[in-house]
Amino acid sequence: MQYVLLLYAEEEAWDSLDPEAQEAVMAEYDDVTEAMKAQSAHLGGEALRPSSEAATLRIRDGQEIVTDGPFVEAKEMLGGFFLVECDTREEALRWAARIPDARIGAIEVRPILDVSELRESATGTAAEAGAG
Repeated sequence: MQYVLLLYAEEEAWDSLDPEAQEAVMAEYDDVTEAMKAQSAHLGGEALRPSSEAATLRIRDGQEIVTDGPFVEAKEMLGGFFLVECDTREEALRWAARIPDARIGAIEVRPILDVSELRESATGTAAEAGAG
């Protein structure tokens, strides 16, 4: 099963680190990424630009509303993600525990939804309803 590991942390936490500490954290990211790759768990991932560069789009009553920033009520912002392939939720949680942001923020571990299963389920439900 595929999982996304969403990295949340206070953006100011990075800026508060001295250059040596920042380099040490980056080395940890390199290490966990290489470990994931070595075990064929790593499917992808990226760091995100600061939330100040984000925009949030909503459509309400047919009108597009764009708000600068992620526009969520939280101190911790989404800063990046890993996409991993794991046999179990526990395996995904073990990878999440190795990500440096887990110490200063949170790592959300969420299974990827297989949209084809949704479509099959919807098609099956519709067919069953028509048969009754």
